[in-house]
Amino acid sequence: MLTDEQMRYPIGKFQPPASYTDDDLYRWLNDIRMLPGQLRQAVIGLNDDDLNTPYRQGGWTLRQVVHHVADSHMNSITRIKLALTEDSPIIKPYEEAYWALQADYHLPVEPSLKMLEGIHQRMIALFESFTENEWERTFIHPETGAANSLKKTLATYSWHGRHHLAHITETRKKYGF
Repeated sequence: MLTDEQMRYPIGKFQPPASYTDDDLYRWLNDIRMLPGQLRQAVIGLNDDDLNTPYRQGGWTLRQVVHHVADSHMNSITRIKLALTEDSPIIKPYEEAYWALQADYHLPVEPSLKMLEGIHQRMIALFESFTENEWERTFIHPETGAANSLKKTLATYSWHGRHHLAHITETRKKYGF
């Protein structure tokens, strides 16, 4: 059983790869492809009380986690398309914690699961079409000033999905639901 501190990063913190192999890209693409079904499977059978359970003290509820993943990946595909169509655009960050307090985060999780299915189908179509030059295209995050390549973006969102999926699966283990 993971401690509350371990639950913050149940699969570890994201570590940007030093290099990118075709095998890495394939594995991360598969993570993106599989996440919507895995997330849906992870919440099957959860009732409202279960979904309103925080994954750790002071953390989001499982419901908020599902809605957050959809919102985050929605922002990601926008960033990907900006990087494909503009030269190193500066993206707009958003305050995730404030988004999680909005009224739509009280909805059932189904709308976010459906969003994620569509977003990931589109992400896969984009990623699978990339040339080597497109993989190297970047966007700039204004908080860090760092250029993020689309290869790094793929790695990041592979990790992000697995990270939040583990919040749900580990919480289910902890509470036996």
